[in-house]
Amino acid sequence: MTERDEALLTRARALEQAIGEIGTTLDETTTCRELAAFLARHLHGGVTVDLLDAPGAPARRAVSTGPPSSGASAVPPDAPSLAVPLAVHDEAPLGTVIVTRHGPGFSADEVAVLRQAARLAARHLGHARRLVATEDTALDLQRALVAEPGRPHPNLEIAGGYLPAGPRALVGGDWFETVRLHFGRSLLVVGDVMGHGLDAAVDMNAYRTALREAAATDLPPHRVLRHLDSVVAQDDARRPATCLLVQVDPGRGTATFANAGHLPPAVFGPDGSAEIVDLPVGPPLGTGVGGYEPTTRPLAPGETLLIFTDGLVERRGEDIDLSLARLAALRLPAGSGPEEVVEEVLHRLGAHHAEDDVAVLAARVRTRPTP
Repeated sequence: MTERDEALLTRARALEQAIGEIGTTLDETTTCRELAAFLARHLHGGVTVDLLDAPGAPARRAVSTGPPSSGASAVPPDAPSLAVPLAVHDEAPLGTVIVTRHGPGFSADEVAVLRQAARLAARHLGHARRLVATEDTALDLQRALVAEPGRPHPNLEIAGGYLPAGPRALVGGDWFETVRLHFGRSLLVVGDVMGHGLDAAVDMNAYRTALREAAATDLPPHRVLRHLDSVVAQDDARRPATCLLVQVDPGRGTATFANAGHLPPAVFGPDGSAEIVDLPVGPPLGTGVGGYEPTTRPLAPGETLLIFTDGLVERRGEDIDLSLARLAALRLPAGSGPEEVVEEVLHRLGAHHAEDDVAVLAARVRTRPTP
C-alpha cells in the first residue's frame, strides 16, 4: 500500500468515526461539543465553534477547547489556524469552525476531514432546527385551538387546561371544546387524535370544525358521534380519534354522555369526593362502525364534571383501572369549582410531568342567586 493509499484509508476511518460520534442527540450544544472533541482528537488542535441563531444575527460561542498539551502554555500568535463554514454544500452557514494548533500547517487530508466533519455537524444541526420549528408551529396551533373554546351558556362555569408532554416533546392531538346549544344547554367535548406532531394538530382542527358543524344541528350526543364517524371514515387521510361528548342541561339538572373510545369522565361532589361515571364505550371515530349509545345522569348543584384525555391519568406499565382509581381516590377541598378542580387534579396527579399531552375541561352549573 502506497503512502497515499494509507492517507486515504486514514481519512475514511476518521469520517466513519465522525458519523458515529457527531449528532447523537438533537441538542445543538451537544452536537457542537461532539464535533469539537472529534476534531481535537484527529487534528491535534484547539477547536472553537461559533453558531448563528439566525441569518445576520451575531455569532455566539457554542464551544471552545484548548489545544492538547505540548509543553507550551499557550498557542503562539503565528500558530497555524484553519476556519471553515458550518454548512451543508451551498446552504447558508450555521456558523464557523476554527482549529488552531502548535506545529506544522494542515495537510490536504486534514482539511478534508475538517470540512466533512463540519458538514456532517451542520446537517444534524439543520435537522434539529427544522424539527424545533415544526414542534413550535404545532404547539402554537395546539395552544391557539384550545386556549379559547367556544362559549357555553352563562349558566355554566367552565375551566380548561392543556399541557404538552415536556418542553421539547412532539405535541399531540388532544383538544377540548364547548358549544352553545338551544334552550340553555351546552355541549362539552374532549378528544384525542392518535399520533403526535403537526399532522395530528391539523387533524385535530379538522375534527373540531366537523364537530361544530354537527353540533349546530342540535343532534343528541350519540348522533353527533355517529355523524363524525361517518364523515371521517370517508377520508383515508384522517387519523382515528377518541372523543367524549357531554350535553349539559342546567334547567333539568342532567348531563347526557356519548363515548367514542375515550376514557370516562369524573364528577366531584360538593364535599370534594370523586366518582368515575360508568359509560358504554363505542369505537373510536374514523372506523365507520358506529354503535354509540347515550347515557344520562343527574348533575346536581355543586357537582363539578371533569372530562380529560388519557395523559392525565395513564402511566407507563400501569393498568388503566389503577390509573382511574387514583383519580377516583382524590379528595379535593369542599366546594371546589371548575378552576380549583383543574388546578388540583393537574397538580395531584403530576400531570406537569406526564409522558403524554394532557387536556382537561371542568364544568359546574352556575348557582342562581336567591331573590
